[in-house]
Amino acid sequence: MEASSLVALPIVLALELSPGETPDRLTLGRDEAAELAALAATDLHALVPQVAQGRLAVAGALFDAVELLRPGFPVWATLDELARRVPRGHLDNVVAFGTHEGHMPAQPLEPERIYADGPLRLLPLSLLAPEALAEELAERLEVELVGRGEAGARTSDWLMRALGVRLEHVRYLSRNDLLAMTCVQYEHVNLAALWSLLECALLTPYREEATLSARGLALRYAEGKVWIQSPSDWAAAQAIDATPMELGQRPHELAGIVFELRQYAALLDAHRIAQALDSREATATAAEPGYLLEVFDPLDPAYGEARLHAHEAPGLGVVAVTLAQRGENGRARVLANGYPLQPRALGPLVAALAERSGIPAELHALGRIVLDESGRLGAPLEALH
Repeated sequence: MEASSLVALPIVLALELSPGETPDRLTLGRDEAAELAALAATDLHALVPQVAQGRLAVAGALFDAVELLRPGFPVWATLDELARRVPRGHLDNVVAFGTHEGHMPAQPLEPERIYADGPLRLLPLSLLAPEALAEELAERLEVELVGRGEAGARTSDWLMRALGVRLEHVRYLSRNDLLAMTCVQYEHVNLAALWSLLECALLTPYREEATLSARGLALRYAEGKVWIQSPSDWAAAQAIDATPMELGQRPHELAGIVFELRQYAALLDAHRIAQALDSREATATAAEPGYLLEVFDPLDPAYGEARLHAHEAPGLGVVAVTLAQRGENGRARVLANGYPLQPRALGPLVAALAERSGIPAELHALGRIVLDESGRLGAPLEALH
C-alpha cells in the first residue's frame, strides 16, 4: 500500500513521574527507540488487534504538552512524514526514530530543555492506517485507550530502566485525550478563556474566536494570532460611570490585568501562537519578543522634551512604560505605551521607545500606576516640566 494513502492517527505515551523524579535525558538512541517501539506495538495490538494492519511510528523523545500542542502539530507532522518514507514491511512495519550522534533526525523532534521539569512526559506515536480502516480504527482507539490504556508491565519497566526514574503511571492516550486533559488542567487554574483560543488555533485555525479573560480583558483569535486588548483601553472602559471609590481601585485592577496578561503571553509563547495588540486609539502597534507596544503620536518639538515613565505595582515591578511630553494646558501628551511581559524584555522596550524619540534610555520610576482623567495610562505633570 502506498504511504500517501495511509491516514495518520496520533497517539501519545504519557509518563507520570513519581514525585521528585526527573529523567536524566529527554531522548532515546536509535536502538533504544526501536526496543520501545516493539513494546508499544505489542501493547497496542493487545488493545486493538487491527493496529497490525497499520504502520506504527514512534519518536524516542520526551515532550511537554505545550510542545506537542502547537498549530499544525509539528511533532506529529514530522513523525508522520518520516514514517511515510520507510518502505512498507521494514522492521515488521514498526518504525522508530531516535538520536544519532546526539541528535534526532529532524529539529521538531528535539525536546526543549526549558519545558523538561513537569511531572508528565509525553512520547509521541503515530499509527498510519489504511484509508478504508482509519475511521473505524480511530474510534476503537478512542474507546480502548480511555478504558484500558495502561501500558504493559514490560513497557513500564523498560522505561524506568532506560530513563533511570520511577514512574507512577504509564498509559497510552489519543491526541484527543491529551487535548481534553490539557483543557481540564487550564480550566482548573482559571485559564478557560485561554484554552478556547488555543483550541481554535489547534483545531479550526480558519475560524475566529473571541473571549474575555477571567479579569475581563478582551481576547480574540484571528489570522493566526491572538489579539489582546490594550490594558490602557481596558482601564478607560472601566472608568466610564465609575464611582470615586471604584476609580481609586482602578490602578490595582490594572496591575491584575497585566499579571494575567503575562500568564497568557507565557503560555501562548510556549504553544508557539503569535500575539498582537488591539488598541483603539493607536496609530501603530507592535508585538516584539517579550513586550507589546502601542504608538499614538510622533514627538512634537513644540511640546518640549519627552520622558519615559515606569508604572509600577507591588510584586510585579514595571507593568507599563509610558513615553510622554508636556501637552496643552499642562496635560501629559502620551506618545506611546509599552507593556513588558517578561523581565528581560524591559531593557529592549525602553531602548525601542528611546530610539523612537531620540532621547536617552532613562526610565523615571513612578512607584505607582498613573492614570489620566479618562482612566488611561498617563504621566505626572510635575515630571514633565
